[in-house]
This record gives sequence, C-alpha cells and structure tokens, in this order.
Amino acid sequence: MRTTEMTISSDFVALQGLVCVPDGARGIVVFAHGSGSSRLSPRNQEVASILQRAGLATLLFDLLTADEHAHDAVSAEYRFNIPLLGRRLSGALDWLLTQPALAPLSIGLFGASTGAAAALCAAAERPPQVRAVVSRGGRPDLAREALPLVKAPTLLIVGELDTEVIRLNRLAAAHLACEHELVIVPGATHLFEEPGKLDETARLAAEWFSRWLV
Repeated sequence: MRTTEMTISSDFVALQGLVCVPDGARGIVVFAHGSGSSRLSPRNQEVASILQRAGLATLLFDLLTADEHAHDAVSAEYRFNIPLLGRRLSGALDWLLTQPALAPLSIGLFGASTGAAAALCAAAERPPQVRAVVSRGGRPDLAREALPLVKAPTLLIVGELDTEVIRLNRLAAAHLACEHELVIVPGATHLFEEPGKLDETARLAAEWFSRWLV
C-alpha cells in the first residue's frame, strides 16, 4: 500500500488530499464527503480501507479549504452549494489525469450527503471518465438537472430508518437514465452508526466498484 498526502489544485484553490494505492489497483475511488467531514474522518477512512482491501485505490480530499470549512460550520454557506462542490470534484478529476501512476486507473465516485449530488454532477459532466457512482445516505435530488445526463452505473444506499432520504432518493432515481439500483440497509439510520452498518455500506460499494471499474 502506498499512501501519499497531496495538494490538489482545483477551482482556483489548493485542496488537501490523501491517496492510497494498493498493489495491483484495478481502479480508483474519489470520495466527495458531506458537510462537517474531511479526508481525515475515521468513518471515511474506514470505508476507504475496505475499498482498498478490494483492490481499489482511493482519493480522500477536502472539497473546502480550511477557512471555508470553518466559515461553513457557522454559516452553512458552502454545504449546499452543489455547483461549487461539483466544480471542485471535477477539478480533482482533472488533477488525476496529470498523475502518471493514477491516470490509467478507471475512476469511480463515492459521495455522501451533499457530496453525492456533487458526484452526480461531476459524472454528468465527465461521462467517458467516470465509470461508476455510489451514493451513501446522499442527496442526489440536489443534482436534479444533472441526473438524466449521468451515464455511469449508480448505486444509491440509504438506511431503512432514514425515511425522508429514502423518499428523496426514490424521486432522484426516477430521473436517472443510466443503470442504477437503490439499496436500503435494514436497521440503519442516516449516518449508519449502528454496529456493522457502515461496513455493510462499504462492502456494497466495493462490490459495485469492482463490478464496473475492472
């Protein structure tokens, strides 16, 4: 496993990222987390470790700068700015193409909360580049205009007890023209904090990415 801290230039700002590449990686999964999270989140790193064990490289990076993150914690100015988050994610995809060791890898996007909307926007803009998308407890409905343009096979994962987000995911799924699936995890709430539930979502994601990125 090769783990490297990176600075990614995207949307005229410098964003901090963490790249992990297992030997023989078959693809790379780029994370787009929601508000209040970061590349250093233990939950994100736990999911990333399961993907890595499945032979997938991962890129965890912060969609906001440190100053923006601090400001958003007070004002909530950035967390629902999907065009901004989508541009940042698309910029990270451009950066991947400049990295000789990473550019040949097939790309998947893993989005949580509002990051899922950003992932779907980026996928709609980059149909040849993005090969698969997974949304975990996401808000794909916030990417409404982009949904019919998404070509990448898309997996929507929602907790059984997260009833409002289930409703929003079903509405969003109706606008997807690509191959897609909605999986409801029994006994899970929005953050999948119940024992074993976060790992279950990671295994579902690993299976989806392994299917479409190879």
